[in-house]
Amino acid sequence: MKTIDELLAEGVAGKRVFVRADLNVPLAGDTITDDGRIRAVQPTIAKLAEAGARVIVASHLGRPKGAPDPAFSLAPAAKRLGELLGADVAFATDTVGSSAKETVAALADGQVAVIENLRFNAGETSKDDAERGAFADQLAELADVYVGDGFGAVHRKHASVFDLPARLPNAAGYLIATEVGVLKKLTAEVKRPYVVVLGGAKVSDKLAVIDQLLGKADRILIGGGMAYTFLYAKGYEVGISLLQKDQVDVVKEYMERAEKSGVELVLPVDILASADFPDLKGKTPAEFTTVDADKIPADKEGLDIGPKTRELYASKIADAETVFWNGPVGVFEHPDYAGGTRAIAQALVDSNAFTVVGGGDSAAAVRTLGFDENAFGHISTGGGASLEYLEGKTLPGLAALEV
Repeated sequence: MKTIDELLAEGVAGKRVFVRADLNVPLAGDTITDDGRIRAVQPTIAKLAEAGARVIVASHLGRPKGAPDPAFSLAPAAKRLGELLGADVAFATDTVGSSAKETVAALADGQVAVIENLRFNAGETSKDDAERGAFADQLAELADVYVGDGFGAVHRKHASVFDLPARLPNAAGYLIATEVGVLKKLTAEVKRPYVVVLGGAKVSDKLAVIDQLLGKADRILIGGGMAYTFLYAKGYEVGISLLQKDQVDVVKEYMERAEKSGVELVLPVDILASADFPDLKGKTPAEFTTVDADKIPADKEGLDIGPKTRELYASKIADAETVFWNGPVGVFEHPDYAGGTRAIAQALVDSNAFTVVGGGDSAAAVRTLGFDENAFGHISTGGGASLEYLEGKTLPGLAALEV
């Protein structure tokens, strides 16, 4: 995999450099609520521009249906990128049409443009190799060189991630190099004790990574909606909590494997339970009771880990040398159910471990709750990509840069 420094040493002045970034930021209307992914790719873009490249930045945002949709426009991300760069950033209103071609043609050395959402073209995400390849051919006409730096998308076999690098000289950007280096510390170069905290809604989303971690982690702490399938598998009443009954047998098997292999699989001991899911827009005060994990009332659902669990999990993190955290352990978007997620984040900050926050909602949570990003070893830009790497899968976007 060629590094961007090697690419820069060869010279990029005057060349059209296509940067596949991940500008998939959360929006409230036209307002970006978390610009972490834009800030993460900014060093690569800035370095290329400083070297005289004509930089073409491309990304997806959201899940449009293969056609233009104003709700998923990258215009706000382009504006924010310009603010971070301290320079004007041109914006093309299409991906490979007349606007993109004219915008790229107008670039001078050291200037930057963003083209519209790649997923406005059905070829970007197509499962048909020919359709995807045809779109990659059109994108390739815009550029001379490809730089992959959208880590949050490298687990997708999409045209701009997988097919385009095969059509142009390519290199990995600074963000991808950093992310891969961090993930190696979680797989091949682990310092122990190695503690993994897994949350989020569905246990099915995390089964593959749990399967891998049962042979690698020393402790796995479970929270979030996925915890209730584990509690149910232990024979506990979980009320109307999120539950995947079709995964109970697998969960039971994993709990047995953990016990046999000496991996400490830790489940909540108390829960904040309510009869109603909270109002996340108005954020009116929630009504809940704190109950033992084996005594959730039949008419209530668990929405956060309780105070005893917070203390327990903090104690399990305290002596760690390596901690990986993916997924909130409660409905952190509501202040009354943010305590568990805040406690996990604080435990990571208080530890002396190399701490990795695994992207997605976990990254959003630490920012929303006001934590200093520099207090963590690394905050990933790709939750799904991080998990698939830890599962041992080949990530198409990384494989394409290694050819």
